[in-house]
Amino acid sequence: MSRIGKKPVAVPSGVTANVEGQTVKVKGAKGALQLALPDDVVVSMDKGAITVAPRNETKRSRSMYGTARTLVSNLMTGVSKGFEEKLEINGVGYRAAVQGKNLQLQLGYSHDVVYPIPAGIAIATPKPTEIVITGIDKQVVGQVAAEIRAFRGPEPYKGKGVKYADEFIFRKEGKKK
Repeated sequence: MSRIGKKPVAVPSGVTANVEGQTVKVKGAKGALQLALPDDVVVSMDKGAITVAPRNETKRSRSMYGTARTLVSNLMTGVSKGFEEKLEINGVGYRAAVQGKNLQLQLGYSHDVVYPIPAGIAIATPKPTEIVITGIDKQVVGQVAAEIRAFRGPEPYKGKGVKYADEFIFRKEGKKK
């Protein structure tokens, strides 16, 4: 049995949750989200908490119910607090700026990289070398951060490029004479 899957997901104050079949709908201060869970799990709501259990004892249902419980927990956190991802830009002349609905990145290419900001995501640049991505859907926030990082990932010699704020870059020694 999954240790995470056994725990019920508490519905925080100010959040309304509704379970209809395999669909969980959550509405809070930051917005509304819904999630369709796989048929391998049984989801139910009782006493202000949502519980997830495997439908039967197959390997797939046992593996999916811990995942399903975490996804429901992420819905609760998203509509109440939201999610945030920070990126850092290292390199001479590398910078970012938000212009309207686009993120404009100068990453050492002959052209600027223009990234359209998806709906439901807010991007801020407190400093030209720092990008803060916020939103209520954890998956979308992570995907946007990964796409921006992919434009120029950090390289191991000087550490130039876009990296997560908490990411450690293993450094390599350069050529020796």
